[in-house]
Amino acid sequence: MSEHRSGFACFVGRPNVGKSTLTNALVGTKVVITSSKPQTTRTVVRGIVHRPDAQLILVDTPGLHRPRTLLGERLNDLVKSTWSEVDVVAVCFPANEKIGPGDRFIVKELAKVRRTVKIAVATKTDLVTPEQLGQHLLDIAALGTETDTEWAEIVPVSAASGDQVGLLADLLVGLLPEGPQLYPDGDLTDAPEEILVAELIREAALEGVRDELPHSIAVVVEEMGPRADRDEAKPLLDIYANIYVERDSQKGIMIGHKGARLREVGTAARKQIEALLGTPVYLDLHIKIAKDWQRDPRQLRKLGF
Repeated sequence: MSEHRSGFACFVGRPNVGKSTLTNALVGTKVVITSSKPQTTRTVVRGIVHRPDAQLILVDTPGLHRPRTLLGERLNDLVKSTWSEVDVVAVCFPANEKIGPGDRFIVKELAKVRRTVKIAVATKTDLVTPEQLGQHLLDIAALGTETDTEWAEIVPVSAASGDQVGLLADLLVGLLPEGPQLYPDGDLTDAPEEILVAELIREAALEGVRDELPHSIAVVVEEMGPRADRDEAKPLLDIYANIYVERDSQKGIMIGHKGARLREVGTAARKQIEALLGTPVYLDLHIKIAKDWQRDPRQLRKLGF
């Protein structure tokens, strides 16, 4: 009988290369927020893939980027400390974009982490022709040679169509050490529910706002618990959360004309939270201003960074 394997893998890449979508596809459910805005991921959410022969724990890190703020620096430190602690690092290169300076910067940084096994994943393969994909795979191999990085595998996948997602899971599992189960059956992530709820609210808040807001939004769940006087057959979860922005003008954008925008955010977030937690939710959202919080160490701490 073959041994059970268990361990940690982490997806890295520039912002918005499909890391979170891939994590969700492998786990089979939504544990990581995705958005068309870069810089969506901030917390290291682990998705857990359970198989009879293995347990694969996926660590999702923020996209590594050249930092402009204190928040940016902290996110980058988080990425690098994660790389040295996992068993496999999978670098994502979207097939519909040419390999550029951002990719080179990441692979060079990663080359400094000697012990960790590295694989390359060509993501979003559903968006290109077979010829374009072939060239992309050659470019990835060349980048490995150029940076003295040995790719244990180079795998093309499409999380959107599901193409080769199973193969990627098999390859990742094959690179893990032998070991027992690390999490109970049925656990899909080890992030506390408050964090997941805050992330879903932030995802809803990011959708449809113009490009000036993505980095400026932080969400804190102030209070969360079942409503006391409810019949057990009809539970209701009360969630009180604050959405923090940096300036008055952003507060206006988030609230929208006569509160319409905030209501839309609340409705979208509530549906996602109910789907995640499997219970009806009463969601109370407020917009607050935390002036220039991304540059202020005290406010960063308060907001959980």
